[in-house]
Amino acid sequence: MATTDSNRRELAGFLRTRRERITPEEVGLPAGPRRRTTGLRREEVAVLAGLSPTWYTYLEQGRDIHPSPEVLDSLARVLGLTEDERRYMHRLAHGRTTPPEPLKGEISAEELVKRLVTSSQDIPYPVYGANLYCDVIAWNRAAAEWYTDFSVLPPAERNMMRWLFGAEGKKRIDDWENDAADVVARWRSLIAPWGGDNRLKALVDDLKQDPDFQRLWDGHDVRELRSRVRRFRHPRLGIQPSRVIVVQGAEFAPCLVAFHVPAQPSDDPTLDDLDHGHPAGDGFR
Repeated sequence: MATTDSNRRELAGFLRTRRERITPEEVGLPAGPRRRTTGLRREEVAVLAGLSPTWYTYLEQGRDIHPSPEVLDSLARVLGLTEDERRYMHRLAHGRTTPPEPLKGEISAEELVKRLVTSSQDIPYPVYGANLYCDVIAWNRAAAEWYTDFSVLPPAERNMMRWLFGAEGKKRIDDWENDAADVVARWRSLIAPWGGDNRLKALVDDLKQDPDFQRLWDGHDVRELRSRVRRFRHPRLGIQPSRVIVVQGAEFAPCLVAFHVPAQPSDDPTLDDLDHGHPAGDGFR
């Protein structure tokens, strides 16, 4: 499959940041008193991976070259990549000729998401649907209380990424720094096949006006979608840990639906110290 220019640039930046986080000692090389490079040098990565230094330099420069899966796995080993990072690197390098489209059904992807979320109105925990651009396209009553009342926002502001990096997101999410880093890493992995999308580029550029987003984006961290615990500062109930489960279906991808379920003590040890009653029992509905 063809690799877009944007994916090659993204791969170049990703490799550079991964290289800079590996110390010589970690791969059995002497640091040396005159080393100025942060992390490994390009030629060191190339030698350890069994590659030509010039060829690897071209790869970090975003040139139109085509590494084999075996070469990518060798780089993953040298750079100590996680499985999420290894898979992400393969997606960037091998690319797609066109982004994947949802399966054609009787109704549109967004309409299907809206109907799914609407069926969750009486659930006392948040459920919301979002598209590739993080626009919140549907939400239940609990999401309006735990996150924000999206209905009072202008449509252009009903965006989960904008909410997270705004004042209300930083106020509502406990341990905001780790949560934001995780969300940015997931989104980066999610949008990789759409690297040439102009609206995505404009959104990322706009979000970069926030220094926190800029810092996290420039870190090139990636994670795939998994459930995780998010600790809310609920306006009435105090600290409320909840496990967020993100669901995608072939019929409505790249849209997704985020379900929240009560966190258990095995999810968050601090639960034993909280009055973690069921929200519905406190007049939540």
